[in-house]
Amino acid sequence: MSNHDFTNQRIFPAARSIKEYEKLLRTNFEAIFLLNSHVSQLKSLMQMARSANKKIFLHADLVQGLKTDEYAAQFLCQEIKPAGIISTRKNVVLTAKKNSIIAIQRLFLLDSIALESSYKLLETTKPDYIEVLPGVMPHIITEVYERTQIPIIAGGLIREKQEVLNAIEAGAIGVTTSRQDLWDI
Repeated sequence: MSNHDFTNQRIFPAARSIKEYEKLLRTNFEAIFLLNSHVSQLKSLMQMARSANKKIFLHADLVQGLKTDEYAAQFLCQEIKPAGIISTRKNVVLTAKKNSIIAIQRLFLLDSIALESSYKLLETTKPDYIEVLPGVMPHIITEVYERTQIPIIAGGLIREKQEVLNAIEAGAIGVTTSRQDLWDI
């Protein structure tokens, strides 16, 4: 996949509630990340997105009422059909790829051990994108991109406009954020 999946969008607003999600459907953002949802709401949420001409990237690990295993991933790909699926789990990312849905591997880079095991995971999953958390480590964003050549999205703990700019300058194609004050920059 290429950066063209997101056109020229650099801020990827992340909705933590249905209210925020509905608000984002009325914005100019093409790509929206949906954090918290419930399995019973997914079909109607996707219909709303299609009506609003939005691409939804669904955090599979944060869908209440859905176990994040291969069967759940199959259900999301075949029945819900978001533009992309975000997950920390190898089998979910691999299932999304198999179903031609944009696969985003979410990585929590807490220390050197987590970073090294993430590199091993990425060799297996080969996702379309990597979401690096926390996204406030420009040198790590640069390192992960140089080592993997997979486009990076920065997320987590990004609170200031300058942190958004630092992440993009370090090589991230964009930033996910649930902070509404950063949605407009």
